[in-house]
Amino acid sequence: MKRNTWPLFFLSFLLFVSTARAQQMGEQLPPWQEGMLDIHHINTGRGDAAYFIFPDGTTLLVDAGDMNPFGERIGTPRNTRIHPDSTKSAPLWIVEYIRQFAPSNSAPVLDYAMITHFHDDHYGSLHQQSETSQKGDYKLTGITEVGEHIPIKMLLDRGYPDYAYPVPLKGEGVRQMMAFNPPFKQWYATFDNYQKFIEYQRKEEGMQAAQLKAGSNAQVVLKYLSDKYPEFEVRNIKSNGSIWTGQGNDTYEYFPDFSNTPVQERPGENPLSNALRISYGPFDYFTGGDMPGIADLGEPEWKDVETPVAKAVGPVDVVAFNHHGNRDCCNSTFISTLRPRVWIEQTWSSDHPGHEVLRRVTSRHIYPGERDLFATNILEANKQVIGPSLEKAYQSTEGHIVIRVAAGGKTYQVITLNDNNAEREVSGIFGPYSAAQPAHE
Repeated sequence: MKRNTWPLFFLSFLLFVSTARAQQMGEQLPPWQEGMLDIHHINTGRGDAAYFIFPDGTTLLVDAGDMNPFGERIGTPRNTRIHPDSTKSAPLWIVEYIRQFAPSNSAPVLDYAMITHFHDDHYGSLHQQSETSQKGDYKLTGITEVGEHIPIKMLLDRGYPDYAYPVPLKGEGVRQMMAFNPPFKQWYATFDNYQKFIEYQRKEEGMQAAQLKAGSNAQVVLKYLSDKYPEFEVRNIKSNGSIWTGQGNDTYEYFPDFSNTPVQERPGENPLSNALRISYGPFDYFTGGDMPGIADLGEPEWKDVETPVAKAVGPVDVVAFNHHGNRDCCNSTFISTLRPRVWIEQTWSSDHPGHEVLRRVTSRHIYPGERDLFATNILEANKQVIGPSLEKAYQSTEGHIVIRVAAGGKTYQVITLNDNNAEREVSGIFGPYSAAQPAHE
């Protein structure tokens, strides 16, 4: 267990200020500097995208959402508009954001990109106006459009190269899925396009691809100054049904054997989500895609994946809401085990967060102490339904959200950026917070 005393906190804060000009409201975010850990939650209004700059300048993008602009979920009062405007697609806004905030000593590059699972708000969706790549035989949406403009060195997902679990996404498995689930055809068109992107990038651009290996702390690593920051770690917590035990690199299979289960009764994408814990000295951050924590009425208990994941992760400082804060996430065990000081919610719909989720997350009965909530979009429809308790719970309900961790990981700030223009000036400054959780061995 680490100790947190006021002198240590104050010294860490002074070091934080001395390594970069203090943030000022209405001004540009001071550039990342070596030793910092920056985590940018990018708000496009079309799904999740989180851009990480590790202490040595290694970069990681987790997801690149891009929903069909002609789909039924877009353009209604219960869903967000594209941010900052519709002059560019969501992935092109992600590209511009990365170019603005990437380490300045070289051209933007993604050392790693990870797709948590294959839903449009996390990796893209083809539609009638999807443009064709100028490079390969694939169309541009989500991660394929980001990768068209910014080189990706390593792409990680939940199934490469076979994509055989829990349903083979080739041959007979595809035919069975299309037979009982007609919308699967459109889903598969996007997935097949993603495969074409990977194969082109591998053969022509030198990109590597792999399945996220649960339990490993050696798959996503510092690429430039690893010896200088031994206290930094990315631990793969979960992929598909494989979950880290919390000991060494050991994992176990949480889901039952589905080999004799009809395809329509096997897990959908959300429970299969990849999950990571990122640690820097005493600071810990968790992200877990759309993993659910509450089995719906009549559903099997294995659909609660938050409980076993929480046991492996332990306490952290910052959590990205699972499933955007939707009604099936953030069960009591998950909340009380991770008990973060800061919650980050990447939202695009009026059911983000669910009212019952908000009650659990803010409950002092589940875990004591202060907590601050931040969201990229809280819609007026949600405010009207839930009422004043929603706005009182959040420090910020609109904008890009940056976690800036000081060198060594002892303190961090939350900084919100204006998402209504391409300047992305600072709109809110919160903290510094003291990283008050146990350091992980």
